[in-house]
Amino acid sequence: MPAKFRMSRRGVGQLLKSPMVEAEMLRRAHVIKGVAESISPVGDPAHDPHPGLYKASWHVTSTRRGGRRRDRATATVYNTAPHGGIVEVGTERIPGRHVLLRAAAIGGR
Repeated sequence: MPAKFRMSRRGVGQLLKSPMVEAEMLRRAHVIKGVAESISPVGDPAHDPHPGLYKASWHVTSTRRGGRRRDRATATVYNTAPHGGIVEVGTERIPGRHVLLRAAAIGGR
């Protein structure tokens, strides 16, 4: 006789907000942060007034009230360097390095 499974929506919701899911999201975020730090560009000290600032500005946060409907655990990797957005996506003259995008693709497993 085959086994039967009955899903509990409330149980799945509790699982998505659980400390163990938040811990796994945080673990993955720290792996992505490590990859991002390792591939971050560092400016030449002869020309850059703040060499290494971008590389040193990676941070991770987590919450159990994330997502669009605030119903699941999430973790966020972000950079606080003032020029972080320009390094990531670039401008019309400077091509983007896509550091966070590449780090998520490499280390997000």
